[in-house]
Amino acid sequence: MGIDFTVLSSVIAELASFDVILMLFAGVIGGIFLGSLPGLSATMGIALLIPITFGMEPVAALVLLSAIYTSAIFGGSITAILIHTPGTPSSAATAMDGYQMTLRGEGLKALGTSTVCSVIGGVVSAIALLILAPPLAQISLKFSAPEYFLMAVFGLTIIASLSTGAMIKGLAGGLFGLLVGLVGVDMMTAYPRFTFGKAELENGISLIPAMIGLFSISQVLMQAEILHSAKKKETVVVELKGKVFPDKKDWLKIWPTVTKSSVIGLLVGILPGAGGDVASWVAYNEAKRGSKNPENFGKGEIEGLAAAETANNAVTGGAMIPLLTLGIPGSAATAVMLGGLYIHGLKPGHELFTQNANIIYAVIIGLILANILMGIFGLTMARQVVKVASIPFYILAPVIIVLSVVGSYAINNNMFDVYVMVAFGLIGYLMRKTNFSTAAVVIAMILGSMAEIGYRQAIVMSKGDVLAYYFSRPISIILMVLIALALLTPLLQKWKSRKGIKV
Repeated sequence: MGIDFTVLSSVIAELASFDVILMLFAGVIGGIFLGSLPGLSATMGIALLIPITFGMEPVAALVLLSAIYTSAIFGGSITAILIHTPGTPSSAATAMDGYQMTLRGEGLKALGTSTVCSVIGGVVSAIALLILAPPLAQISLKFSAPEYFLMAVFGLTIIASLSTGAMIKGLAGGLFGLLVGLVGVDMMTAYPRFTFGKAELENGISLIPAMIGLFSISQVLMQAEILHSAKKKETVVVELKGKVFPDKKDWLKIWPTVTKSSVIGLLVGILPGAGGDVASWVAYNEAKRGSKNPENFGKGEIEGLAAAETANNAVTGGAMIPLLTLGIPGSAATAVMLGGLYIHGLKPGHELFTQNANIIYAVIIGLILANILMGIFGLTMARQVVKVASIPFYILAPVIIVLSVVGSYAINNNMFDVYVMVAFGLIGYLMRKTNFSTAAVVIAMILGSMAEIGYRQAIVMSKGDVLAYYFSRPISIILMVLIALALLTPLLQKWKSRKGIKV
C-alpha cells in the first residue's frame, strides 16, 4: 500500500479552506511563542487546546495541533540561543553552542542555522511519515490480539528504559498509569472496578483532564516554586548583528551533520517514550564524536547547534508514525495528540489511511507546510519572541489555569472532570519533584486498555495453551525479542559501566 494519489484533489481542497489556513498560521505563530516561554512546552499547549478543537472540523483541528507541536520545539531554540534560556527541554543541547555564538557576535547566524536546520529536520521527518505510514498501517492488518498486547508492552518497556534516572522510576510511572487505566466498568464482565460508588468513574478517568493536570497545572506549580525560591536576576539580551545565514564554508561543514541528525531524530522519534530532548543529545554527542574538532563543542561550534536543532525537529514526524499506524504514541506530545484523534472520531491504523485518507493526508501535508511556514516566521519574529519570553510568570499563570479549568469542564460539561484535572495536577507536581515521568503515566493510561483487551482476547483465542499460541505467531516472536532487548539493554549498559567496559 503506497500513497493513495486519488485522494490528493480532496486533500488540496481541505488544505485550501479558510479554516485550515487560519489554524495553520495560528498554530505556527502560537507554537513559536509558546516554545520560547521557559517552562512551557508543546505537550502543554496541545493539552490546553484540545478542548477548544471540539467544534472544529478534524483537518483544521489536527493541523492546529501538529503545527503547535513542531513550532513549539523550534521556538525553544530562539531563547536558548539569544538569552541562554531553553524554552523547551528539547532546546537544552541547542543552548550549549548557540549562546556562545551569540556572545561572540554571531547571534543572527546562530538563529539562521537553527531555523534552517529545524525546517530541514521537520520536513524530512514529515516526508518520511507520508511515505512510511501507509505501508506500516497495512502491516497493522496482520495484528491480532496477541500482537496488540505485546506492542503495548513494548511501548511500556521502552518508556522505562528511556526514563531519565532510575529505570525503576520509569516502570513505577508506567504502573501507575496502568492502574489509572483500570478504573471504570470492566469491558468484558461489566463489573465496576475502583469506582468507589461514583457514577462519574464508571466510564473511567477522563484522559484529557488528566493530561491537562499532569502537564499544565503541575508545570504552573513547579514554575511558581522555582520563581518563589530563586533570586531575581536581570536577563541580558546580546545585541544581534552580522549575517543571518551561514556562509558556504559553514554549510559544507554542517551538511553531513544535518543529514545524520535528521535520521537520528526520525529513528528516536519512532521509539515510544523518547522525545526531542533525547534525540537532540544523541545527535549532539554523535556530531561531537565524529567531528575533527570535538574540543570546540560547547564553545560556539556550529556543528553542535545544527545537530541538536535538526534532530529535535526530526522527532515530530517520527513520533507520529507509530501514533497514526498503531495508536502507539512516540512522545508525550503525540500521546496528547492521540486524545485529539479520538475526540474527532479517528482511530489509528489501516482504516485511518483508507476510510479517512483525505483527512490524514491533509494533516501530514499540513505538517510539511507548517515546518516551511515556521522557517519564515522564525527568522522574522526572533526579536519579538525574545520580548515575549520576558512576560512575568504571574501574568501567564492565571491564563494557563483558566484555560485548564475551562478546557476540562468543556469535555463533558461536568465539574467532576475539573476535580480530576486538579487531582492530577497535584500528582504531576509531586512526580516532577521526585523525578518520576509524567509522560510515562499518560502513555501507560493509553496503552493500558490496549494491553488489557489484547491479553484477555489472546487467552480466549489460545484455547488454554497461551505460550504455544504466542510462539506460533512470527510477529509475536519479533515483539517478544524487542521487549527483551528494551529491558536488558539499559541493565547491560549499567553493568558494563560499573565494570569499566567502554560501551
